[in-house]
Amino acid sequence: MDQKQLHQQAAQDPEAFWGAAAKDIRWIREPTQVLDRAADQHTSPGWRWFPDGQLNTCANCVDRHVDEGHGDRTALIWDSTVAQAQRRMTYAQLLVEVNHAAHMLREEGLRKGDAVIIYMPMIPEAVVAMLACARLGAVHSVVFGGFAPAELAKRITDCAPTFIIAANCGREPKREINYLALLRTAIAQSGLTPKKKIYYFRPFGPTDLQPGEASWDELIQNHLAGRASVTVAPEPMAASDPLYLLYTSGSTGVPKGVVREHGPNAVQLRWTMQHVFGMRPGDVFFAASDIGWVVGHSFIVYGPLLSGLTTVLFEGKPTYPNAGVFWRIVRDYGVHTLYTAPTALRAVKREDPEGELIPQNAMPTLRNIFLVGERTDPDTILHFQDRLQIPLRDTFWQTETGSIVASSMAMPAGQTATTPIPGVAGLPVPGWDVVVLDETTGQPYPRPTTPGATTPVGNLAVRTPLPPGAFPTLWRNHAGYMASYFKKFPGFYDLSDAGIMDADGRISVLARTDDLINTAGHRLSTGGMEEIVAGHPAIAECAVVGIRDELKGEVPICFAVFKRVTPTAPTAPGSTAAAATDGDEEAVRVALQKKVRAEMGAFACFTHVYFVHNLPKTRSGKVLRRTLRAICNGQAYQIPPTIEDDHVLVEIETLVRRHNQGQAASKL
Repeated sequence: MDQKQLHQQAAQDPEAFWGAAAKDIRWIREPTQVLDRAADQHTSPGWRWFPDGQLNTCANCVDRHVDEGHGDRTALIWDSTVAQAQRRMTYAQLLVEVNHAAHMLREEGLRKGDAVIIYMPMIPEAVVAMLACARLGAVHSVVFGGFAPAELAKRITDCAPTFIIAANCGREPKREINYLALLRTAIAQSGLTPKKKIYYFRPFGPTDLQPGEASWDELIQNHLAGRASVTVAPEPMAASDPLYLLYTSGSTGVPKGVVREHGPNAVQLRWTMQHVFGMRPGDVFFAASDIGWVVGHSFIVYGPLLSGLTTVLFEGKPTYPNAGVFWRIVRDYGVHTLYTAPTALRAVKREDPEGELIPQNAMPTLRNIFLVGERTDPDTILHFQDRLQIPLRDTFWQTETGSIVASSMAMPAGQTATTPIPGVAGLPVPGWDVVVLDETTGQPYPRPTTPGATTPVGNLAVRTPLPPGAFPTLWRNHAGYMASYFKKFPGFYDLSDAGIMDADGRISVLARTDDLINTAGHRLSTGGMEEIVAGHPAIAECAVVGIRDELKGEVPICFAVFKRVTPTAPTAPGSTAAAATDGDEEAVRVALQKKVRAEMGAFACFTHVYFVHNLPKTRSGKVLRRTLRAICNGQAYQIPPTIEDDHVLVEIETLVRRHNQGQAASKL
């Protein structure tokens, strides 16, 4: 069995396909119907998975493994390079902690259907809090730890949480972040007063409690009342009940609360871990992301635990204390699959360009590296494949989809894995009927029949109904859900990404649709140009955006980062000095312009290349192309709340301003 055959099975008979997958879930009441297509019975767009099923996600993540005799298996490994601490928890130990937390929350008044904001760093207590909410039937909304008060306040206002659970602080390599100060400001700005504010205090950081606030540990001990343990029965949940809501700014910049359901999410993630990632119970899975993002929800917490894996919870940075930290974790814990962002690997490559920190013959367990978050340039993939001698597999999906839309699946043992092609997202995953739409007609382009041919660049979309695990609505905003995702192309879910499909059915994601540029009538992919630039031996990473041009409409410009930065001259905040390099900047600039001209065409030639120390990114590793475009076009913009380092923008603004002044002076 291979990926194409599985995809065909899911397309021909989705009820049989997902009904079989649902057998791997422990149901309180097994569903008698897999897919209800009665549109008149459900809110538009009109379908429901496992409509009469009942289950509890927490029980499937923890209790069932203990009940089946695997309580001694390691459930979670916490490794914090910033706190210099590690911790292991078995499934039995995790069950005890989740019961204690659920008991405390219930005694404090948390009930089924209540909303809870969780504002914590990458610590085990955050996972326990998520599972405790799921056990009680409360709807958790995890907000990335350290989020600025204004953005956190927006989420509090929209979510209207009954409880807020937070940690006192987070840590980064060079600073400590006072979460309590940020949270208190956000609550005041929101104008809402949650019923309970419960804080977990780490061994460091602020220790003060204000009226109306309570300590997580003290409340647990108080409600245990001297007992060694307590048991809280998992709340029976309808398959369609919300498990969590997760905010995404999406393409509009306005936070949208993506809702995920208990039943479809459990079925999809358990199937995905086995088939897409090729994982087996007891394997070790390391998703180097954050629980504040969808990758953390699906592939740090719920996916691995539903599947009886060991999940690695990493608090740190990919290059701290050095660029070998990922490989150290893989070696020490026997990791079978690493899941990370291309930007993380590019940062590792930039700090360790020759791969000297990759331990030779010391990571025998590592079978695959999967990538998520940004289109991966072939140069980065080949760099690590050559050194590790294992496949690097791209994945394409979104917060809204909840699971992977396209990839080269690793498949279970005994089945045929899909061979990845660098620069290509992969084949559609079973359940996802992906098409490339003509933006003018709204109709799918036919798949080419000639090997090597592709469709024209178009809008990537998915035929409905969407598979289990995809979001059924936005929190308290179903009208916005329909308008944002289903209005533009009726009958399809709009992925808002531009791409192509080849004769084999493989998907290449080229850019967000608003990142495509039109130069003198040529529709250009910024992702394609970035791939060309990243292939230059001097370049570590890059971003291409379009700027206005009176003659051509738009023209591309490039921001590039050299592979090596002089260690004795670190970038200071606001520095305008170009990144140090072994070569000459002007020579590389000319070489890049010639390279793009030769490989894409003269019409795609850059007007300018800026060499910078770092690209502006979100904390999840996505490059802020919209912000770069605004700076280059002289437009007003807001600093995105998810930005990793806003000092990067100071350097870029200064370079762009000086270049524009020089251009203006040359015309005088």
